[in-house]
Amino acid sequence: MRGATHARWAAGAAAVALAATACGGGSDSGGGATGIVSSSWGDPQNPLEPANTNEVQGGKVLDMVFRGLKRYNAKTGAAEDMIAEKIDTSDSVNFTVTIKDGWTFSNGEKVTAKSFVDAWNYGANLKNNQKNAYFFGQIEGYEQVHPEKGQPTAATLSGLKVVNDKSFTVKLNQKFSTWPDTLGYSAFSPLPQAFFTSHDSWLAKPVGNGPYTVDSYTKGSKMSLRKWDGYPGPDKAQNGGVDLNVYTDNNTAYTDLTAGNLDLVDDVPAAQLKNVKADLDGRYINTPAGIIQTLAFPYYTKAWNTPNGAKVRKGISMAINRQQITDTIFQKTRTPAKDWTSPVLGVDGGYKDTLCGEACTYNPTEAKKLITEGGGFPGGQLKISYNADTGSHKEWVDAVCNSINNALGNDKACVGNPVGTFADFRNQIGEHKMPGPFRAGWQMDYPLIQNFLQPLYYTNASSNDGLWSNPDFDKLVNEANAESDTQKAVETFQQAEDVVRDQVAAIPLWYQNGSAGYSDRVSNVALNPFSVPVYNEIKVK
Repeated sequence: MRGATHARWAAGAAAVALAATACGGGSDSGGGATGIVSSSWGDPQNPLEPANTNEVQGGKVLDMVFRGLKRYNAKTGAAEDMIAEKIDTSDSVNFTVTIKDGWTFSNGEKVTAKSFVDAWNYGANLKNNQKNAYFFGQIEGYEQVHPEKGQPTAATLSGLKVVNDKSFTVKLNQKFSTWPDTLGYSAFSPLPQAFFTSHDSWLAKPVGNGPYTVDSYTKGSKMSLRKWDGYPGPDKAQNGGVDLNVYTDNNTAYTDLTAGNLDLVDDVPAAQLKNVKADLDGRYINTPAGIIQTLAFPYYTKAWNTPNGAKVRKGISMAINRQQITDTIFQKTRTPAKDWTSPVLGVDGGYKDTLCGEACTYNPTEAKKLITEGGGFPGGQLKISYNADTGSHKEWVDAVCNSINNALGNDKACVGNPVGTFADFRNQIGEHKMPGPFRAGWQMDYPLIQNFLQPLYYTNASSNDGLWSNPDFDKLVNEANAESDTQKAVETFQQAEDVVRDQVAAIPLWYQNGSAGYSDRVSNVALNPFSVPVYNEIKVK
């Protein structure tokens, strides 16, 4: 899709700051569908516009406030119809979307075909500067509303047409057989007219069509969401609402959880993993998720974009003892990466545990040889950038550097380069100011192999933060998207992934499990395949 894309950058842990606001739902008691769940959270990087939110914290809110044409099954990740009654195509280029009756926004406005078409046109238009604009890049007319250079020559996508209140048509600019399966991503959410007519007011208090409404939000403190009693969907909230409390240190969030002041922490600190089972008496979740952690590189700097750079990057990869780091620091909540996707895809979905091969195999002798042959580290030292506002990144970055330093026999060859907050970190990445490799966490938007490759490595893709570019990779991605046979499409995507491997476009580190702990005040707590709590199913005792 991301030939349309943008994905969710996993913040790692956004954890707690204000203990005073973290107090759980004791005062909001009531049980069952009336009690309030209190959960740890981090301020979103951007305003909560569906087409402008591409990181996990904002995504959590959108998942509660909006429903789209499709929704991903909370257990399997499969794309299932939500507002869509049907999506028909005979050629994988032209699609007719029919929506169900009875859907409204929480302000009473009816959800119609126009609600989707207007939202998508807004998201795609260059003038609106939406981070997820690339998600609409598969629709005909995108180059006119979002040109690579200059101003738009059209205000709307020529490939979108409203037929009537219940139906609209979509024409893509190339075959994309699995395009309907991408439509559960929040960028494709419908928007009410208030978004366009009273934009500032909408941003202050977003109005959607999901099971929750935004009651209040104080940046740096808390967002309160409350159950929408008029929600027409089948997945109604089983609680009275969710208070998302902002934390800047997930260790503090964990302390509040164990003290009974918080109901849910969805990123247990690495330092607490040894104790979590005993601390929470079994109220701990550790499940596979569609998340991979990598080291990305700034190809926009000459120092990291050299003919021999692939040798250096492969050497760095082979110098990392992934098994030791995941065992000792992450207590088996991470698994050493063997490709650039995720095991949750399964073999049929494109996961291949032999694809990375020797590049992901710890071999310090060969690592030193490759780094030396490739000319060594630019400037003589490897500096790995990471956001320092969580309790775990420093630990694993230090461990990675220690592994690299041991391989090279030089205790100063690799060092960590902390950046204050996740927002600052992402801003520096977006402004292309990274001096060297930087941590990159990718959480899938939808469970397709395409989502792990095209958004991150396709030329000029919105989440291709290092600006890597390879024409062979792009060509194979285009061929895979045009393939109507799913198995052949997956195989072609794997060929594209071979190019990523051969050039070591990024270094895969480990697959990340979803990790969460919860209080004895709540039940029916689960994480979906995206590692996000299924908030609407949580029950308050």
